[in-house]
Amino acid sequence: MKLVKSLLLGSAAGLIAVGGAQAADLPVKAKAVEYVKICSLYGAGFYYIPGTDTCIKLGGYLRAEVALGTNSVYGIANGSPAGAHNRLSNYYTARAREDLNIDTRTATEYGVVRTFFDATFSWTTGGYQGTGSAFGGTAYSSTVALNTSGATPALVGTTINPTDGGTSGGSLGVYYAFIQFAGFTMGKAVSQFDAPWTNYPGNNFDGLVGGSGTVTGVNQFSYTADFGQGVTAAFSAEDATAYYQAGNVNLAGATVAGLVGGTSGINAIGGSRSPNLVGMVRVDQAWGLFQASVAAHDNHVAYYGATEPTGHPDDKWGWAVQLALSIKNIPTGAGDVINIQGVYTDGATRYNFQNLAGSSYSIFGSSGIAYQSVGFAFAPDTVFTSAGGGSQQETVKTWGFRGAYTHNWDPYWNTAIYGAYAQAQYGSLAKTSLCGVGGTFAVAGVTSCNPDFAIGQVGIITRWTPVKNLTFSADLNWTHLDQKFAGTFAYAGAGAIAKPAAVYELKDQDSITLLLRAQRNW
Repeated sequence: MKLVKSLLLGSAAGLIAVGGAQAADLPVKAKAVEYVKICSLYGAGFYYIPGTDTCIKLGGYLRAEVALGTNSVYGIANGSPAGAHNRLSNYYTARAREDLNIDTRTATEYGVVRTFFDATFSWTTGGYQGTGSAFGGTAYSSTVALNTSGATPALVGTTINPTDGGTSGGSLGVYYAFIQFAGFTMGKAVSQFDAPWTNYPGNNFDGLVGGSGTVTGVNQFSYTADFGQGVTAAFSAEDATAYYQAGNVNLAGATVAGLVGGTSGINAIGGSRSPNLVGMVRVDQAWGLFQASVAAHDNHVAYYGATEPTGHPDDKWGWAVQLALSIKNIPTGAGDVINIQGVYTDGATRYNFQNLAGSSYSIFGSSGIAYQSVGFAFAPDTVFTSAGGGSQQETVKTWGFRGAYTHNWDPYWNTAIYGAYAQAQYGSLAKTSLCGVGGTFAVAGVTSCNPDFAIGQVGIITRWTPVKNLTFSADLNWTHLDQKFAGTFAYAGAGAIAKPAAVYELKDQDSITLLLRAQRNW
């Protein structure tokens, strides 16, 4: 034991002596800034990755929010169960979210190589739907997002919006992941069609109609040319399948229950054939900004029936055009701004009814002449029918606009007033199939049958920023569904929303939501 102890002590003494000798040879401890070198080439917040010539910047935000009067923190009280407006509907929906983004840049002989990644980690309130049990049972639903795809009737089932992380419990969303090099953008980024403010001319509310808005990015291969003096132009091939398919609907599958649920038939979108083709020209100067965008969208249907021999309609190209204008330095105050945009689509509905707003509506309300009232609407890209040997596709035409005026009261407070409007118009094939003699909704009690509709929205938001990068906001939104049906009809009811078989009145509907948010950017 004495021998072991002597060896250990001797070894320790030797190490201390050697360490002391080495320490005496070292220079004075350097400052931290010499180990993490600041990169001033690309603005504040960039640092060189040690041992490389690549600069990196980390950023993000943490957000806590609650939406009152809806089952979705980004949309109106619509679909199942929010649109039922009964004891199954949420009075509030809460969400906590952390966003993380990583920006890297490297100077090369061909220009800057940039990569950008942005992901969110979310926790969101779920809800409950009816089971149809005679004993009044309910079932927990963790996917209570809006029915934005148009593929499933909103009152029959629920759908998850893949862009928003709309599940209860933890969820991960990848928003942006792209490479930029020599004018090219490759990967998941905001569409070149979008206005610079995407869905937010002055609001926090996500569900504005009246324009495009891929706020969580779309896969693309784009080239942007810079002509100087703030003038740029871009051409882009963009993935259509995730955010730009509002539906190619077989009217022969339409039912009364489906119409009430927010769909006019059976969706029959086929496999991807072509990306959306987008062109954009922008002028960005001290006075503001002007942008013109165009897009082409291929509508490709699978089959009239369950198998290949049933046949199919030919492909039909849809298109969209959008103009956007931003006016800065207006005389009402420093930093005040007006943002407006207008859009027209023909067979490319998502460029107007963007994916967070959706194009499927089903909302119940009160009535003085029937059990309750209901308003419903649906705007796919195209419709067709397999009846009578099958038809070709008929496009749905839409137009709309949105805008906002933002006023800064002082460095800490600002208020924005915003609004939006969008209208959808069906052609003769749809109106005959749904409302003509023997049509799906040509039923007793209906005095006016017309699937055309409009959505109007008005809102006001006030933000308070007591310290830099910490903002509290309250965003109040009113949405009005102007549907063109009138009269009454016998509805079989729906267990998922606890609606009984009864006579219902066809009537316009409203949704009022309040979004309260606290956000810390870093």
